[in-house]
This record gives sequence, structure tokens and C-alpha cells, in this order.
Amino acid sequence: MDIGFFGGSLGRGGYDAMVSAATEAADAGLHTFWLSQIVGEADAMTLLGALGRDVPGIRLGTSVVPTYPRHPFVMAEQARTVNLLCGGRFSLGIGLSHQPVVEGMWGMSFDKPLRHAREYLDALLPLIQGDDTRAKGETIIARGRVTVGDPDDARPPVYLAALGPQMLKLAGRTCQGTITWMTGARTLASHTVPTITEAAAEANRPTPEIVAGFPMWVTDDVDHARERAATVFEIYGQLPSYRAMLDREGLDGPADLTIVGDEDTCAGRVEELRAAGVTQLSAAMFADNAEDTARTKAFLATLI
Repeated sequence: MDIGFFGGSLGRGGYDAMVSAATEAADAGLHTFWLSQIVGEADAMTLLGALGRDVPGIRLGTSVVPTYPRHPFVMAEQARTVNLLCGGRFSLGIGLSHQPVVEGMWGMSFDKPLRHAREYLDALLPLIQGDDTRAKGETIIARGRVTVGDPDDARPPVYLAALGPQMLKLAGRTCQGTITWMTGARTLASHTVPTITEAAAEANRPTPEIVAGFPMWVTDDVDHARERAATVFEIYGQLPSYRAMLDREGLDGPADLTIVGDEDTCAGRVEELRAAGVTQLSAAMFADNAEDTARTKAFLATLI
């Protein structure tokens, strides 16, 4: 199982701090440095293109870029450009986002999200490969080709964030794999992995990759860590798609899903994910002090 680092947004320290975090992850031997596209904040792919020039030795990926605001042509143009800047080390993670964001903030329709995802991929994937696309769906039309760099060098793997069975089947039939969040080991083992793997096999595609994102804090003060998690990740217990995953796992809220405790405890949780079929753990550190932050980073390095 590979180990990835879930980087933060441009906050304290700005871009220089992000370079330092990515460099530290690369030096520790971590496999991927992931960035989210957070509404109203810096563009994740632009940042990763810059990191691709400044930080060697680690893959860089989005986890994830929402599809609705970017036409497949725009997504493919930017993704292929970023992969060119990264020397072929970029992975494109995309997802639907959520109805309150798509409708409430962007003023777009969230009607039939599965249809949107299917039509989006029908248009996007040929463009990523450097091929002509002739996509004509109910909501998305795309005709033409993206010619950024050499087709073989500039095409990044595409991961579809998927939680429900139909989205997982779509990911298995079309993409490199999936990226999950707020999805526990039992759900991964009984629902996520078998659903996407069976769909890939039926489509004669390679076994898909499973990138599982988890909040992590190695600490002796478990009560404090869980209290902080309940605040930091509260929104994920309210969004319907994540709430469904927590309910499937039998958990009250996001704090119950976090990987928290001493090294032995956290190692046990990581082993559960490995056994469930996760191919990469993407760790989102949320410690509120320097000592535990360093301790969590050191623990991640031991997993390589």
C-alpha cells in the first residue's frame, strides 16, 4: 500500500510553506502529495503545476477538482498542462462536489448527478488521451482535441471520487480508480472495493486503485484529538453522501472515523485499510501542536 500526504490550502506561510511540506513528504519517501480544490480558495492544479517544477521525487494529485464549473475541455487542457510541468507525475482526481455547493453557490443544476458524471467522462477521457472527442450528451457537448505536449507524456491518470454503487461502477468501467473520504474500513472492504473491482473486470480493465483519505493524528491525548476532529470535520457528517458512508459504517460522526492514538493503535488501523483493499492511504494531518505534527509525520514515514 502506498502512502500519500493530504496537503492543505494556501494558508499561513503561503506557497513557500507548501513547497516545504511537499519537499518534506518527498524526502520522507511518501508516494503522493494531494491537494483539494476548495471553493473560494487557490486553484489546486495551478499550485501543483508550480510544485512540479519546484519539488522532484513525488507524485502530485488533486483530491478532488469539482467537475461542474469546468467544461471537460478546460479540465483536460489544464490537467495535461500540469502533467507536462510535473514531468508526468500528475494524477487528476475529479468529483461532483455537493448539491449545496453546485446549486447554492454556483447556481447550477445538480439534477441527475450520475448522468452528469457519465457524460463528463465521455467527453473528458478522450481529451486526456490526446484523442478526438465527439461527445453529445443531454447536458455536455464536446468536439475536438487537446494538443498539449506529446500524447503519451501529457496524459495523467484519472480518478473519480465515488461513494455510491453506481458512481463506483462508473469509476471501475472508465477510470484508473477512485478516491474516497469519510469511508471506513468495513465499508471499503464490503462495498467500495468489490463494487469498483467487479465493474472494472466486467469492462476488461485493470484492477482499479483505491485511494482512501483519512484524518490522522498520532497522539497520547486521544480525547482532545477526537474533540478537535468533531469540530474540524463537522460538515462532513451533514453532507448526504458522506453521511451515508458514516451510517453504513455505523458511526455517529466524522470524529469516530479518524485515525487517532499512539503508533501501535494507528498502525492497526492502517493495517485494516490494507486488508480492505486500499492501495493508497492519503493522510490528512490535523494535529494542533508541533510535537504531535512531527510525531504523525514520523509515523507516516515508518509506513513506507
